[in-house]
Amino acid sequence: MADVPAHARVVIIGGGVIGCSVAYHLTKLGWKDVVLLERKQLTSGTTWHAAGLIAQLRATKNMTKLAKYSQELYGNLEEETGVATGFKRCGSITVALTDERREEIYRQAAMARAFGVDVEEISPQEVLKRYEHLNIDGVKGAVYLDKDGQGDPANIALALAKGARQRGGRVIERTIVTGITKQGRRVTGVDWQQGEETGHITADMVVNCAGMWGHEVGRMAGVNVPLHACEHFYIVTEAILGLSQLPVLRVPDECAYYKEDAGKMLLGAFEPHAKPWAMEGIPKDFEFDQLPEDFDHFEPILEAAVSRMPMLAEAGIHTFFNGPESFTPDDAYHLGLAPEMDNVWVAAGFNSIGIQSAGGAGMALSQWMDAGEKPFDLGDVDISRMQPFQGNKTYLFERSKETLGLLYADHFPYRQKATARGVRRTPFHDHLLARGAVMGELAGWERANWIAREGQEREYRYSWKRQNFFENVAEEHRAIRTNVGMYDMSSFGKVRVEGRDAEAFMNYIGGGDYTVPNGKIVYTQFLNRRGGIEADVTVTRMSEFAYLVVTPAATRLADEAWMRRNIGNFNVVITDVTAGEGVLAVMGPQSRALLQAVSPNDFSNDVNPFGTAQEIEIGMGLARVHRVTYVGELGWEVYVSADQAGHVFETLMHAGQDFDLKLCGMHMMDTCRMEKGFRHFGHDITAEDHVLEAGLGFAVKTSKPDFMGREAVLEKKEAGLEMRLVQFKLTDPEPLLYHNEPVLRDGEIVGYLSSGAYGHTLGGAMGLGYVPCKGESAAELLASSYEIDVMGMRVKAEASLKPMYDPTSERVKM
Repeated sequence: MADVPAHARVVIIGGGVIGCSVAYHLTKLGWKDVVLLERKQLTSGTTWHAAGLIAQLRATKNMTKLAKYSQELYGNLEEETGVATGFKRCGSITVALTDERREEIYRQAAMARAFGVDVEEISPQEVLKRYEHLNIDGVKGAVYLDKDGQGDPANIALALAKGARQRGGRVIERTIVTGITKQGRRVTGVDWQQGEETGHITADMVVNCAGMWGHEVGRMAGVNVPLHACEHFYIVTEAILGLSQLPVLRVPDECAYYKEDAGKMLLGAFEPHAKPWAMEGIPKDFEFDQLPEDFDHFEPILEAAVSRMPMLAEAGIHTFFNGPESFTPDDAYHLGLAPEMDNVWVAAGFNSIGIQSAGGAGMALSQWMDAGEKPFDLGDVDISRMQPFQGNKTYLFERSKETLGLLYADHFPYRQKATARGVRRTPFHDHLLARGAVMGELAGWERANWIAREGQEREYRYSWKRQNFFENVAEEHRAIRTNVGMYDMSSFGKVRVEGRDAEAFMNYIGGGDYTVPNGKIVYTQFLNRRGGIEADVTVTRMSEFAYLVVTPAATRLADEAWMRRNIGNFNVVITDVTAGEGVLAVMGPQSRALLQAVSPNDFSNDVNPFGTAQEIEIGMGLARVHRVTYVGELGWEVYVSADQAGHVFETLMHAGQDFDLKLCGMHMMDTCRMEKGFRHFGHDITAEDHVLEAGLGFAVKTSKPDFMGREAVLEKKEAGLEMRLVQFKLTDPEPLLYHNEPVLRDGEIVGYLSSGAYGHTLGGAMGLGYVPCKGESAAELLASSYEIDVMGMRVKAEASLKPMYDPTSERVKM
């Protein structure tokens, strides 16, 4: 048995490809005392039976950056370590069998170009030239990526492990972690067992790379790692005479992928209804194990595959394989510092893309660990996006049935998960359902996304074109712009910061000035040391020693964790109070008149100007109104304790009959904020976007002596902007924008849209996107000609640095 040292700077738990990658990259950064503990043998969980597909293109820029890094790393790993990785750049083809899928993959191809990935749209006949065995009946189009490839998963992991050892890392097999010791918000060490021998290793930090055991290991460390194992099927044929190297082929409309391997053909499946595994826990002796065959489950995929690739009908099946892989609730992997602890890191839950992700994920995590801050935006996969309830095993069992199949499902805009729904409901949930609300889900919250008309079906009909709710949203949008609308904002996070140092703490953590009177609302950002945006919030001073921080629903936990991690010696208490109050947004030119009809309080500019809050009577109850807006109109957010929420809703709806009040949903809010140029956190503003380049310098008060990010803001002011966030509107009213569409300036790709939505008042699809501008004035930037690439077609666009709708905000302050 290998000797386990008494202490390590870091203990990595799990010897699959991701654990080996983290060890490799930490040692590459010069870390000493890196110890990896593997319960059985390296790769013996999921890595050994992975298909080994290595693709570059992912859904966002940074995920694509990580996938590109992986394939570049694997290309050089064999030379560095002497371990054959089997890595081949054989290319990949994805074919579309429907017009909707064709639009999806062509939009992806356009996005790929913006991200610097070589990609080619090809015709069915061109597919046949590259893949002569394919039946192209029904093929509508395809994309080809020549640098994609495949590799030997186990050997890639073993090469990474050898690279780590060569630089002094310890990789110790047959050593199971039996417990993790903790003190406050830090782990102090790991209990281990080798056969009959037991011991303890103290550690400065721990990385959970335990794959499908990640949930269980997380519980030991006091952190939530929501994932669940599912059965994953593929077959390998007997050797096929004359079969030579082929590109990896994906036929997502038939839930299938194909890979030539040593003269045999591998056919894998991502079936729409998956089979979760090991509800009672993974067997203790699990090692290189297969699960029982289930040919009935796989048969529909195989039938379609035999038709798609007729040579399979003649080929015998050499192997029918069923092995477990872990899946997360949203099909994105978990990476980063766990929000519950200050020295527990996670890299797990790779949703069948572990091989292509492991190189980049290991690189990004090790840089984050080394520098103490993210190397770039990792919000897509940051573990802090997961809500505490998502660790519930019943929830994970139900959701995992769907998430495996979603990998190859159509990735339509606004697509909602169908399983494990209804967990978090606002106090207005039933009231909204009774009036036609069609619900979406975000961070577990059921939210009214749009309101169906009487007699209209209450469900999504997905498309890349105008979806069935397009006109509903347009009507809601018009009500907000011309009259009055109301929508539920209860899901937004609410965090109280209280204590004798509350003011000093807020002035340190945020870029705004919080030395304000009680009732004043400050729109602000929390900045990192580089001036990047960690959180985008509104802060209301409730009293001398208390503030209410309102956050986006999806980032409430991350924003709270950011505050806790930076609390230092400030004497404050931080409390999540999200569920305690319901919030109704009453917005539009008639919002003041409606509120005056239900409350004796004064809503005039003299008493309640923009950016202030006041306690009010409403109906027979009490509430607090915040005069702010995310839609660019006069309006108030009405905060009411959960017990009185139903009464306040009914009071407003009843009085609203005299004003033609319209119930609205979240999609409307997005279309209105897009016209006003309001930023959306996670898309338009992230940890790597400088607050000044995002156009939010007005919210940062550098006259304050000491706050996080101050030096970076002053440096950027001195050096000048390198990028600017620009608002665009297509001149053709027909095409639609979502996000990631390439931005062309004078015919050259210079960036991509960070978000997009339809501007129903301005009459065209709109988007926000960063454009390089080093050494240029605003006038020079706007003097150019701009186009947006929509599915390979260039569409002219107007560009503006000021909001195209109500640029002076007169309507907000009327």
